[in-house]
Amino acid sequence: MIHRSPYPDVVIPNTPLVPYVLRRVAELGDKMAIVDGATGKGYTYAGLAKAIRQVAAGLIAHGIRKGDVVGIVCPNTPEFPVVFYAIASIGAICSTVNPVATAEEIGAQFADSEALMLFTIPELYEKCEAAARLASMVRTIVVFGEHHGATSYAAMFAHGDSPADVDIDPANDVVALPYSSGTSGIPKGVMLTHRNLVANMEQVLACGRTVTPDDVIIGVLPFFHIYGMVVIMGLGLAEGATIVSMPRFDLEAFLKILQNYRVTYANIVPPILLALAKHPVVANYDLSSVKTFFSGAAPLGAELASAVETRLHCRVRQGYGLTETSPVTHLHPVESERVVVSSVGPMVPNSMCRLVDPESGLDVALGERGELWIHGPHVMKGYFNKPEATAACLSDDGWFRTGDVAVIDDQGWFTIVDRVKELIKYKGMQVAPAELEAILLSHASIADAAVIPVSDPDAGEIPKAFIVTRAPLTADEVMHFIAERVSPYKKIRAVEFVESIPKSPSGKILRRLLVERERQKTQHMLQ
Repeated sequence: MIHRSPYPDVVIPNTPLVPYVLRRVAELGDKMAIVDGATGKGYTYAGLAKAIRQVAAGLIAHGIRKGDVVGIVCPNTPEFPVVFYAIASIGAICSTVNPVATAEEIGAQFADSEALMLFTIPELYEKCEAAARLASMVRTIVVFGEHHGATSYAAMFAHGDSPADVDIDPANDVVALPYSSGTSGIPKGVMLTHRNLVANMEQVLACGRTVTPDDVIIGVLPFFHIYGMVVIMGLGLAEGATIVSMPRFDLEAFLKILQNYRVTYANIVPPILLALAKHPVVANYDLSSVKTFFSGAAPLGAELASAVETRLHCRVRQGYGLTETSPVTHLHPVESERVVVSSVGPMVPNSMCRLVDPESGLDVALGERGELWIHGPHVMKGYFNKPEATAACLSDDGWFRTGDVAVIDDQGWFTIVDRVKELIKYKGMQVAPAELEAILLSHASIADAAVIPVSDPDAGEIPKAFIVTRAPLTADEVMHFIAERVSPYKKIRAVEFVESIPKSPSGKILRRLLVERERQKTQHMLQ
């Protein structure tokens, strides 16, 4: 059964990304577009547009052409959208990376994406330089500031502000290449076109009030992540709001920005909502300007949402999406009379969904669980240079298999209830068990290993490792071994030593058996 969006289809503008995002510059030229929450420095809409043109000219002067990949390894700053949209404006492709990633992780991504240039901050230059040695095609590293051996950001502004016109095909030309683990395995480059991103912003806008030029929104979620990239940075600028950026989350700094900048709309994740609901320091700040907290990237519990609404006298809503869908596929209409907080809401317009039995491949009946499949103009073009991975999750007729299990009610609202895919969501960030298992198996004292998600009240899920040893080993040694080799959010946070890892006859790890055993253990402890 095909389920269709309750909203009427909207017309998707046939335009490249940058003209769409900067469509309000003429009317809002003197208004602040983005400002650093700590320093107060930033860009007006007119200043942002000019800086984008100048950096675009600088990119061309440095040999970047249409179809080339340029990387950004940077926390949220006002310069981030300048570089991102400058890259997009000349038909090049931006591949973003978590700045806490290791040199090996950064190098692996840019080797895979064939990046030619990187932008970063001085504090990360040495790590990026080490990464560039692993990604042999990288020929230039630009820093926001100065660093010996790097090209300065200022040098990008020395080539005028009239880059050459580039013919961009919105439906086919890739503009962003964020990395996702998909339904399983190691991270893969997600090819998102100009039309994908423009379509998704139009889809979100058609679901009712989101942001307006009167809004001040907080850019605390990372712009390198698809949620921050499109929903905060892209949609905020396209709608003429003022974005207040934060380079990293700190509760008191976050609260101070909400208060001092009179933030009206905040896109966040459940761990931040947990702090808002429970931390005593929240009472020290005036948060009355915030009308809506919108949660995404990880499941939100109804009790937590209710606790925040009661404490702060605001609305809490949530949505759902994936990197592969640009990202938003479902969301609560912000001002809807119907509120089912545990649900992710109805589909955005111009989209269809199916709920499919993963075993039989047949659509399930209304009210039954099935893997969520999605179709629409926001679905990715595919994984970069990974035709087999693309074919595994994207059908020839455009249906994307999410790997998440959902149910739909009689009013067309979806609830995510389980996961077919094996990803772990730690504070909204993807952690691939296969990646951690490969590292664990490189340890001389580990004979076999499996990693599963374990529920955690603060993080949502944490990675737990089941280890079969071939020599004496402690849990602390296992966790330290992993911590030295991965980004902080990927760290193993629990270890259990076992005699064997359950596997299928073909050798595939049966993680669901370990997950079920862990759930039963937890239930027994609570009884």
